[in-house]
Amino acid sequence: MTPAEFIERWSKSGGAEMANSQLFLGELCDLLSLDHPDPTQPDEALNVYTFEKHVDVSNGDGTFTTGRLDLYRRGCFVLESKQGTEKREAEQDELLATKSKKKKVRQGHAKRGTSQWTLVMQRARKQAERYAQAIPGEWPPFLIVVDVGFCFQLFADFSQSGKNYQPFPDPASFQIRLQDLEREDVRERLRTIWLEPTSLDPSRLSAKVTRELAERLAKLAKSMEGKHDPATVASFLMRCLFTMFVEDMEIGGFKSGDFTQLLKDCRDNVANFVPMMQGLWEDMNTGKGLSGWIRRKVMQFNGGLFEDVTALPVSLDQLELLIESAEAKWNDVEPAIFGTLLERALDPVERHKLGAHYTPRAYVERLVMPTIIEPLREEWDTVYATATALVEADKKSDAIEAVRNFHQKLCDTTVLDPACGSGNFLYVSLELMKRLEGEVLNALKDLGDRQQVLITIDPHQFLGIEVNPRAAAITDLVLWIGYLQWHIRTRGKEPIKEPIIRKFHNVECRDAVLAWDAIEDVFDDAGQPVTRWDGRTTKPHPVTGEEVPDETARVQEKRYINPRKAEWPQADYIVGNPPFIGNKRMRLNLGNGYVTALRDSHANVPGSADFVMYWWANAAATLVESRTVRFGFITTNSITQSWNRAIVADAIQDGARSISFAIPDHPWVDAESGAAVRVAMTVVVRGSCPGRIFVLEPGTDPKKSTSKIPTFCMTGTVLADLRVGLDINSANSLKSNVGIAFMGMIPLGQGFVLLPEDLQELKQLETGESNVLKPFFIARDLSQKCRDARVIDFTDMTEQEARTTAPTLFQRLVTHVKPQRDQDSVAAHRRNWWLFARTRPELRASISGLNRYVLVPRTSRHFTFQFFDRCVIPDSSVVALALDDTFHLGVLSSRIHNCWSTTVGGRLGVGNDTRYQHLATFDPFPFPDADEATRIRIRELGDQLETHRKRRRDLHPGLTMTGMYNVLE
Repeated sequence: MTPAEFIERWSKSGGAEMANSQLFLGELCDLLSLDHPDPTQPDEALNVYTFEKHVDVSNGDGTFTTGRLDLYRRGCFVLESKQGTEKREAEQDELLATKSKKKKVRQGHAKRGTSQWTLVMQRARKQAERYAQAIPGEWPPFLIVVDVGFCFQLFADFSQSGKNYQPFPDPASFQIRLQDLEREDVRERLRTIWLEPTSLDPSRLSAKVTRELAERLAKLAKSMEGKHDPATVASFLMRCLFTMFVEDMEIGGFKSGDFTQLLKDCRDNVANFVPMMQGLWEDMNTGKGLSGWIRRKVMQFNGGLFEDVTALPVSLDQLELLIESAEAKWNDVEPAIFGTLLERALDPVERHKLGAHYTPRAYVERLVMPTIIEPLREEWDTVYATATALVEADKKSDAIEAVRNFHQKLCDTTVLDPACGSGNFLYVSLELMKRLEGEVLNALKDLGDRQQVLITIDPHQFLGIEVNPRAAAITDLVLWIGYLQWHIRTRGKEPIKEPIIRKFHNVECRDAVLAWDAIEDVFDDAGQPVTRWDGRTTKPHPVTGEEVPDETARVQEKRYINPRKAEWPQADYIVGNPPFIGNKRMRLNLGNGYVTALRDSHANVPGSADFVMYWWANAAATLVESRTVRFGFITTNSITQSWNRAIVADAIQDGARSISFAIPDHPWVDAESGAAVRVAMTVVVRGSCPGRIFVLEPGTDPKKSTSKIPTFCMTGTVLADLRVGLDINSANSLKSNVGIAFMGMIPLGQGFVLLPEDLQELKQLETGESNVLKPFFIARDLSQKCRDARVIDFTDMTEQEARTTAPTLFQRLVTHVKPQRDQDSVAAHRRNWWLFARTRPELRASISGLNRYVLVPRTSRHFTFQFFDRCVIPDSSVVALALDDTFHLGVLSSRIHNCWSTTVGGRLGVGNDTRYQHLATFDPFPFPDADEATRIRIRELGDQLETHRKRRRDLHPGLTMTGMYNVLE
């Protein structure tokens, strides 16, 4: 059957969905050269491509209704079909039926071309969404709503979250009419939805194009920085790339190829480049009637980007790079990642990260959706239902007014990202809100509203705070590129109001968590500047060749005058990805003066909290003190650990706020390093309400970082540790357990540690020197192959005593430890450089009367409790337990204690491994008050465990403790 025959055959049908749907879809499969759906089987799990698939749809009250999917293909789509009638034919049929009083008319669900038909299709979409969300496992990327014999409406959610089905590819062209099947590209689009739907994800192509452009710009920027300041180069290139963008999008008077041709005209004489560029940009800044440079009328762009029209001289090679960049498809640029890549390309320090991972758009959507779009869409659904009821009550004008009012609210809604970086969260928020606006405007059109729409969602609603000036400028640029892309896609050649880009000052370049009146340099009592190592610059050690801190790379310590919390602009929603700096690295990265001022001005934030939690705490306060209705942040997954969890617990304890959405563990890409990290997502709302937690499906590799993360959802009251259920973290420490569990020691300097090869390189040790060499274990030694390391332990010795007792080992510390400790920001670490930073005297005292004690990795896939000799020194990655009875080893190794530990301790790290915490895990655990017979039995089991593990490792020398326990899984 040809497309024309198919169209001719089905365009005459109408009014009989049940009779026509399956036949229509079967013949559509023939037209698209697709296999027909399979017969339905009794086992629903086997119905992966079938008509009439059954699903259990939740009614929201614990009960379920059986739903029928008209057509389903796993991993591809849910299809819901209806059938209306042509408006003119339906009216004629009604007239004939009235006259004869006998003729039966199949009216279908509604008359096409009427508001009632639009409402029917909208209900069909909602029904398809409910069905899609009821499918066990992964939700399909597409919904298809079909009016048999008339049209297909396409909706896509490439994040496959089930909450973000949007008109595809946009609200202006999501509907395919039957006649459109004449076009090969339309047929191929439908065929792809059947076979490979995720390949239609526009971000895939856009990501590739965007990365290629960023690499060209990086090469160009690097070539120019030898003669010009990097900030000047960045500003110049941003003007170039925006001009390339408007040429490809044909905005503001530009036609495709105008700017590219201007660049090519400079090939004969590159000296013309500067006056030609500056002349063109001056025209774009002022909106000159006719620009002689492109021989067209140029509209006014302005917006601050063209206030400085400086163009930099270029060589012929640099000109060719500009021409190559201009010839790229700028209309395919993905703003969600463009900002990050552009920042890396233009920043000399960050440029090496250009090839590193960037945060996929799907990850950003995963937070933006529950923070902003879901509440707006829920409100829109309510408004649309109200409008539907008003239309059915013959109150169309009231329905139009209700929809207009919602559109007004949408255009008044503001979003703040108080750590906006290069703008990816703000852009994704803008685009998703523009998609929702498109649906609202379509509804007004369908309702017959002919009043001109004078307002629209634009960049002024998206507010940012960013401390990096270049990143702040890129955010502004990214928002305007995204806004103009959306305008062209949905409104085509409709004129854009001048100036095309406006200076809204919506992105503030300042610190987001700390404000101050002034910053002063710090001087000591002798009037000398107080400086510290810059934390980055290193040099080769003159003896060992190892990289050590460069003591000449100093930065001035600062004092902040009148430090206080920074204020944020008012916004309805707050969303973002604040910087990840652990509490122990804050002074090194930010400076002593800044950290002191920050902590002094935030009394509600514990000093042990990570840097990101200052944003979280500020947003929680804003939620009840301003118009903000919810916020969502990315934090490290250590938000569930005790040092950060206290902030969350304090925020939700009185019912004034609730966590409505959380993912405790999710792969991410660190904005600073480009490295893969594990994060948590939290969305917090006003008042008390149940929330949803998404966790990794059992068996999912937590180290995989893909855009599709298989999860399952739990609902209920979300606790501070991002769990639902019993609040086990409220358990108190037991007096009987206090003083038994300790964190291991912290040498603070790799030079303290000697591996076997290091011992061989040392000269003959003098008498008594070996007494300060102790076996040294890190967590990896316990779970993987032991390194057989030793550590130099001068605990309780003065500097002179250490030098006299073990001169060879002391000299090693002078060479390998002292240079680093001399740059340490903590005075005690500099002063006592030959001693461990944390010697743990309480631990040493607790094990002094024991021959052995228990060690367990602090973070590990398996908690393996093992006995070690008292002389062993554990580092801080190990928890030490002052216990020598095998009864205790048996209890600690029990299933009950393992269940308790994995639940209470939480997870941490890229591998999402379980964490054993000496205070939160061990101290509250109730050891059984067993009678003697039970103690003997548990002791015997503990002995058997120790014997079995030793025997296995003796038989298989390469077998690690982790490998042994992996066999049990």
